[in-house]
Amino acid sequence: MTEAGGERIWVLADPRAGTAAQALGIAERLGRPFRTVPLEWGLAARLPLRWGTLAGLAAPARRAMRAPWPDVVISAGRRAAAVALWLAGQGVRTVHCMRPGFAESRFDLLVAGRHDAAPAGANILPILGATHRMSPVRLAAAREEWAIFAAFPAPRVALLLGGPPRAEGMAPEVAAAIARQVAGFAGSVLATGSRRTGRPAEAAVAETLGALPHRLHRWAEGGSNPYAGMLAWADAVVVTGDSVSMLSEALATAAPVFIADPGGLGERHKRLHASIQAARQARPLAQAPTPFAREPLDETGRVAFEIAERRLLPA
Repeated sequence: MTEAGGERIWVLADPRAGTAAQALGIAERLGRPFRTVPLEWGLAARLPLRWGTLAGLAAPARRAMRAPWPDVVISAGRRAAAVALWLAGQGVRTVHCMRPGFAESRFDLLVAGRHDAAPAGANILPILGATHRMSPVRLAAAREEWAIFAAFPAPRVALLLGGPPRAEGMAPEVAAAIARQVAGFAGSVLATGSRRTGRPAEAAVAETLGALPHRLHRWAEGGSNPYAGMLAWADAVVVTGDSVSMLSEALATAAPVFIADPGGLGERHKRLHASIQAARQARPLAQAPTPFAREPLDETGRVAFEIAERRLLPA
């Protein structure tokens, strides 16, 4: 979508929703119109393109990449990094999320999760977790839109289910075990699956919650998505530790956040959990339901502030 006057700020939107949300979330917090540029990848995107190039784009997306160029481009992900660097060669200022593993000093601002161990640099901004679109304004609006959740018995626990990045969904027995833990201390459960959860795991959660008051949003079901409303009304949030996006979004609330270990997590995810827990922003699920005080984490807002402070925006 292109907003009126948005030609001066471009957002390169990766086909993967979670990756695109990192760039879009920043753009939405800038308070400026922007143009969303959808990216479509061709076969060459599988290659390690470690320089500024459009070679990874499919032909239609490559043809759409034409002047007049913006003043600044916001991007996220390894593949989009090559496109952003190509635009840098046209004189465009660059804000990029996630370490691409190459040419990192060439970005005007590189936003990197602390768990990705980014080196110190004048252009590098370390953050906790990842940027996202769950802004304070969006949460406030969702609380009004989903006021129906006010009738659910307290404590209302939001249960956010991810899944293995490259597998056939979360194991149903794992999902059921996590739901069973949550049911042990929740007055009601507001649960949602994700693209990687899978129908068998969602069914296992539904069976486990049984007669306990709950709302389960299955990934494939139609209608309005209550995800933001679940976060807005949660008295506590339980999120599986395999989803960087959902964990980061959960931290945007003021509720206590507990991380459920679904097993099989790599070192990167373990470093993420350690960094968040060291900042006293979350605790392991084993420590639930003991409440703890925390302030909402707004790293996306901090990135937007840094962009303005560094005068990367058009005048």
